[in-house]
Amino acid sequence: MSVKELFQLEGRVALVTGGSRGLGLQMAEALGEMGCKLVLTARKADELEQAQSHLEQSGYEVLTIVNDLAKTDQIPAMVDQAVQRFGAIDILVNNAGATWSAPAEDYPDEAWRKVLGLNVDSLFFLAREVARRSMIPRKSGKILNIASVAGLRGSATNVSTIAYHTSKGAVVNFTRALASEWGKYNINVNAICPGFFPSKMSAGLLEKVSENVIARAPLHRIGGAEDLKGIVVFLASEASRHITGQAIAVDGGISAV
Repeated sequence: MSVKELFQLEGRVALVTGGSRGLGLQMAEALGEMGCKLVLTARKADELEQAQSHLEQSGYEVLTIVNDLAKTDQIPAMVDQAVQRFGAIDILVNNAGATWSAPAEDYPDEAWRKVLGLNVDSLFFLAREVARRSMIPRKSGKILNIASVAGLRGSATNVSTIAYHTSKGAVVNFTRALASEWGKYNINVNAICPGFFPSKMSAGLLEKVSENVIARAPLHRIGGAEDLKGIVVFLASEASRHITGQAIAVDGGISAV
C-alpha cells in the first residue's frame, strides 16, 4: 500500500461521543474531511444540530443521536441506530467525559460516581456493544479512547480533581487491557492523552493555570483547534495498524519534562 492508501478513510463509519463541540467536534471534522461517515452523540439536541449543520456545510454525511451515556441501558439502542443507518461502525472515538472539582477530603459521593460512571463505565459498555455488533464479526476496528495527561501523573497542588485524574488513569490501563484481549479480532485500541486545550470543561481551570502551563511546556503553547486532527486520523487509519495498547500524549511536551 502507498502512504496515501494507508491514511485512506473514505467510506469508513466513525462514531464520536461528545461530538457536538470542543475536542469531539475537532476530531469529527478531521475524520469527515478524510472521508468518514459520521455518527455524533451528545446529550443536548441543540448543540448536536449546530454541529451537524457545521459539518454538513463541508459536505460530510452526519447522523446525530441524542444520548446520555451515563444511562448505560440506552447504549444498545444508540448503537443499533448507527448500524441501521450505515451498516457498520469502523471507528469508535470514546470522547465524552466529565469533571468535578473539590478537595479529596470533601469530595461528594455523587460527584465521584458521576465522573467515574461517564469517564470509565460508559467507555467499556459502548466499546463492548460496538465490538459485539460490528467489529468482532467483521474482524476489524479502531477504538480511540480519549484519556488525558491527567491520567499519566498526579495533579498540581492547586488542582483538586481526584475523580477526573483517577478516571483518566483507568482509561489508560483500560486501553492496554482491551488491546490485549481484542488484538485477535484485528481491533486496534489506543488512547489519546490531550494536555490543556480550550474547552467548556477546561475553561475554569485554564484561567488559573494557563500561564504556568505555557511556561513549562517545551513548545510554549497550549492545544489549538487543529492539534488533535492529525493523531485521530493516524490512529483511525491503517497507517497505525501495528500500534495498539498505547497512550499518546498531545500536550506540547509538558509530560516529558
